[in-house]
Amino acid sequence: MLDDLFRNRLTQLLESACVTIDGSAPWDVRVRDPRMFRKTVLEGNLGFGESYMDGWWECYNLDELFYRILSTGIDRELVTLAKFIASIRSALINLQKPARAFTVGKRHYDAGNDLFQAMLDPLMIYSCACWHKSADLEQAQQQKLRLVFEKLGLEPGMRLLDIGCGWGGTARFAAEQYGAKVVGITVSEEQADFARAFCRDVDVEIRLMDYRQLDGTFDRIVSLGMLEHVGNRNYRAFFETARRCLHRHGRLLVQTIGSNTPAAGNDPWIEKYIFPNSLLPSASQIARAYERCFILEDWHSFGHDYSLTLKAWEKNFTRNWPQLAQHYNERFFRMWRYYLLSCSGAFRARALQLWQILFSPCGIRGKCRIPHEPAA
Repeated sequence: MLDDLFRNRLTQLLESACVTIDGSAPWDVRVRDPRMFRKTVLEGNLGFGESYMDGWWECYNLDELFYRILSTGIDRELVTLAKFIASIRSALINLQKPARAFTVGKRHYDAGNDLFQAMLDPLMIYSCACWHKSADLEQAQQQKLRLVFEKLGLEPGMRLLDIGCGWGGTARFAAEQYGAKVVGITVSEEQADFARAFCRDVDVEIRLMDYRQLDGTFDRIVSLGMLEHVGNRNYRAFFETARRCLHRHGRLLVQTIGSNTPAAGNDPWIEKYIFPNSLLPSASQIARAYERCFILEDWHSFGHDYSLTLKAWEKNFTRNWPQLAQHYNERFFRMWRYYLLSCSGAFRARALQLWQILFSPCGIRGKCRIPHEPAA
């Protein structure tokens, strides 16, 4: 009797998003194990994701499923204990304090360089690409980097700091294409080792460190996809650190995933399986944090491009799975596809945002064009 109530509840919710249980549409949910109804209704996205990982349900087009769920807002109908605990935990504990800074590096970015090499472009850029007039992922990522460095006005000989440098692709591109002298920092040992080898023949120094330990002065600072790991208690410290390290006539560009409202806590499934201790910033939280440190020069939103980027990553991941399967199991395969495609659907529904934000300490003087598309 109780199981019927769980089934009816989830069926009604999904029907409001034009999703049918055991229907024939590509975005419909096909149930293999009825335990998924109870788990989803009681645990929300955590239960929905775990039951998918365990093979309790299938969906041919996961990104379309999540686009429909998030466009209608039915995810908010399942307010679970896991979400409540995440909110309380975030309110009481600084989950991104220095002692925890390396957790996400060990849990996510150290998962295996073979995984990310199979999924990403040749430069190993793990942030949103720019798909304007781009034919493939490699071109789209290079377009994004050109757009970033055009906004920064990067010139030969400038000292560039890359906060959250990943596997060194952005730093290498800046050194090779713009003649910059680059320092990149990361909290992942695997990334640092890879980046040092990847950048050994260009003017790039890679440091394994937390951003709060930074010193020195730089002409330009870039941070692509790192603010998501800073946390609302530390946004001010991030901007104060960047201001301390930036020349008074310099520029800072931050690219980040954004939340439409201030988030009380991370999504429980993402927290548990993908990005521990992460938290998406809202526009209001960013604004409060940079005031009296920087002048806002430009705020560029292009979230739909992240939906395309995630789809491209998933295509690469799935195509290369036969080789990856030697080191990862089937549950990991399902987890990773759920991560990539659910997030793709979220960006397409604009439940998640993608921002490039340009700052300067004293204001850019004189005529300055801020491009929103890469130069032809």
